[in-house]
Amino acid sequence: MKVVIIGASFAGVSAALAIRKKHPKAEIHLIDKQQTIGYLPGGINLYFNETIGPIETAQFISEEQLVDNGISLLLNAEVVSMDSKQRIIKYEKQESDFFMSFDKLILATGSSQWSQKILGSDSEKVLKYKFLQGVVNAIERLENSNTVALIGGGQIGGEAADTLLKKGKEVHLFERMDYLLFKYFDEEMIRPVQAEMSARGVIFHFNETVEKVTDTGKALLIETKKSQLLCDSAIFAMNVRPDLRYLDEQIQKHTDQTVFVNEYLQTSQEDIFAIGDCIQVPYSLSKESFYIPLVNNAVRTGLVVAQNLVEPTTPFVGSIRTIGTKLVDYYVASTGLTEAEGLFHEQPISVTHVHQRSSLFSGNEKVSGKIIFEKDSHKILGAQLVSKANILEKINTLALGIQMGQTLEEFYQKDFLYHPYYSSVIDITNQLGFEGLWSEADEN
Repeated sequence: MKVVIIGASFAGVSAALAIRKKHPKAEIHLIDKQQTIGYLPGGINLYFNETIGPIETAQFISEEQLVDNGISLLLNAEVVSMDSKQRIIKYEKQESDFFMSFDKLILATGSSQWSQKILGSDSEKVLKYKFLQGVVNAIERLENSNTVALIGGGQIGGEAADTLLKKGKEVHLFERMDYLLFKYFDEEMIRPVQAEMSARGVIFHFNETVEKVTDTGKALLIETKKSQLLCDSAIFAMNVRPDLRYLDEQIQKHTDQTVFVNEYLQTSQEDIFAIGDCIQVPYSLSKESFYIPLVNNAVRTGLVVAQNLVEPTTPFVGSIRTIGTKLVDYYVASTGLTEAEGLFHEQPISVTHVHQRSSLFSGNEKVSGKIIFEKDSHKILGAQLVSKANILEKINTLALGIQMGQTLEEFYQKDFLYHPYYSSVIDITNQLGFEGLWSEADEN
């Protein structure tokens, strides 16, 4: 069986390694247009925070590790077209055309940072650092910049603001919504983080959509309907989109141009699959699917496609959009539905807030938690945590409970470790379930 995987980022690499384990005799070819593989998109923050040395070390896997697993690597080669029926792809390498046949094809070309709506966003001074070469350029540019504009207030923009503050830069953050990380948090949860970032110097431009970027020669002019800003450089921190120009007309797509796949990640063509940022993923809390380019989704689709390569056996369970990061001194984590999204949920929802200390003796940081659940069934739908103590791992517990369809009654008595030095008497996850249950109790 000859398996060709187009794209060697998280999805493609995880698929290649999983296929190697499941099909030891398979011939596996991994193709990518980049010159190197394995770069971590958040590597620039690790570099500026001095967590790593040379930026080239921000890798999740090396070429040698793939070759040692018997995977053929073809880098600096861009797939430009395909013939689904003849089972052939065409790629360009060193200005020459080549063809490769396949028995199974996996589309894992990921996504790129680009926008057709922001005029001038293709300027070299608008930094895009999803790939290594872009990062190398960005490092030099940012080192020589005093004022930096961030376009987008999601996780990428928030983390970039945090990093640039530490570098002593003047930071302006433009976001079309009225607060940070609106996809993942309700406003009252993220407000303390925003206040801390403002106190440290971030200048927020909420409710402002960047419409145009002009390179004046010495600077960049950022324009919205409300304001103009001259800065030395800008970082494009908005959602990424897939670039699938190489697909033929046999591959069905959604209106947002992502590839249509069934629950087994099969496309509309037999023996052709799509994974990672090329596809929408099912939302585990409803029958809908959405485009949410997260690394954890990419890796999991890579593992699932290996299971279904020969025979469809394993549906992809989907995503509940679990994230976690650190901004200024706060750890923030979220999973599932937000309260704001509850308007669109089929059943009425309720919410409960909890505040407690991180542990009895090893730390005394405040932990703020919020749980969102169905009012009648008590099924847990979402959770958010914010603290200066590291609570990131706890969101995985909450995410598992949501994916398993658990209720407040099941969750508040889950068995978690207790140790007086490391934890509170009642774990925050237990406390959220307990308080949620009691919030509706009628004591009278």
